[in-house]
Amino acid sequence: MKKIALAALAISLIATPAAFAQQQNYRGGHAHGHQQREVIVKKKVVVKQTRWSRGHALPSSYRRNVVRDYHRHHLRTPPRGYQWVRADNDYAMVSIATGIISALVQVR
Repeated sequence: MKKIALAALAISLIATPAAFAQQQNYRGGHAHGHQQREVIVKKKVVVKQTRWSRGHALPSSYRRNVVRDYHRHHLRTPPRGYQWVRADNDYAMVSIATGIISALVQVR
């Protein structure tokens, strides 16, 4: 009888640490059987270099930047129906009615 009691005591001493062991989560989240995924999103800034050319239409957002004092910017007087517009770092002479570019002056 003593041998059976000692064997049961030895088995209980060996099995006790395994019964109290818990799953550890070192990432700081909750461990409920779900895997957590970390997603890193990087934003990329793209600078568009727009190349204007004669005969193409200038977008309407640029047509609001009308240059009224064109002599100050060393631009020639536009003919009737045309106006100078600043588009990015360039000056474009565009048709008032259609927005078609007829002349370009690049500022460096």
